[in-house]
Amino acid sequence: MHTHRLPEWQHTHTFGQHERRPGERRTLAVIVLNVLTMVGEIVAGLAFGSMALLADGLHMGSHTAALSLSFAAYVFARRFAGHPRFSFGTGKLNALAGFVGALLLGLFALAMFGGSLERMRSPVAIDFDSALLVAVIGLAVNSLSTVILGGGFAGHDHDHGHRHDHATDALHAHSEDHALRSAYLHVLADALTSVLAIAALLAGKFAGLVWLDPLMGVVGAVLIVRWAWSLGRSTGAVLLDQQADAAIVTRVKQAIEGIGDSLVSDLHVWSIGPGIHAAIVSLVTHVPQPLARYKDAIPSDLGVVHLTVEVDVCPGEEPAPRRHAHG
Repeated sequence: MHTHRLPEWQHTHTFGQHERRPGERRTLAVIVLNVLTMVGEIVAGLAFGSMALLADGLHMGSHTAALSLSFAAYVFARRFAGHPRFSFGTGKLNALAGFVGALLLGLFALAMFGGSLERMRSPVAIDFDSALLVAVIGLAVNSLSTVILGGGFAGHDHDHGHRHDHATDALHAHSEDHALRSAYLHVLADALTSVLAIAALLAGKFAGLVWLDPLMGVVGAVLIVRWAWSLGRSTGAVLLDQQADAAIVTRVKQAIEGIGDSLVSDLHVWSIGPGIHAAIVSLVTHVPQPLARYKDAIPSDLGVVHLTVEVDVCPGEEPAPRRHAHG
């Protein structure tokens, strides 16, 4: 065996995860914005004796901590992308940050729901002017944050003149940046809370509909739970190595079976990071092909960055050694 040529068949497992993702800069910008707002509200609350401003400032602190989780995932994934302890790179840290973010969103929604029910049972006097000021400040900050983070999804607007079929749509859905999505949903949840609060406070101030305040809290909690559930399902699928979308699996199968008389006997395709997949293919054939041909047959737009092919020769044919290809 020519061991001196072995590096020709070896490769790294970073798969681009060592590069800085656009979502990292966007998340950092939003963290800075929230920290500045948090400090300003806490200082103003202490200076003017406003518990509403002080409470919102502390809430901004917990919100910033959740955003920092996504940012930390970006940094860790980038710095340790080439570490040999990570078999397929660090791409799943992105999904892990998204999953934890989904749990935090769920806890936030439960706290909203519990607080709203308590207010329904035991109404308290509301300082409408101070509460409106806090809600407007929160809405302004979170609206700007959603604009900053929402720009990270601009790449999903595909106006390139190519056909959009179900397979393409599935591919786009699986190329999400879960850490960015988690951060986006956190600021969106806060923006939604501010909008509902403003509507309820205006109705209470000018129409005496004080009961709308806790009711809007319940409505907001229900919507946030739905977002948390969606994020948790998509990130959980990545963390548990769930089979990729059927459209992606079908295209991989068709690509392999398009080579000679190959028939796929077993196929696994799963996500190992934002927009990238690994695949293991077992196939049966009369005439094994060069291993590079199987690798080259996989459409590049599927993001299959690591491919293992196991070739078995049909019984009755001249035996051939079992081969594996890694890409």
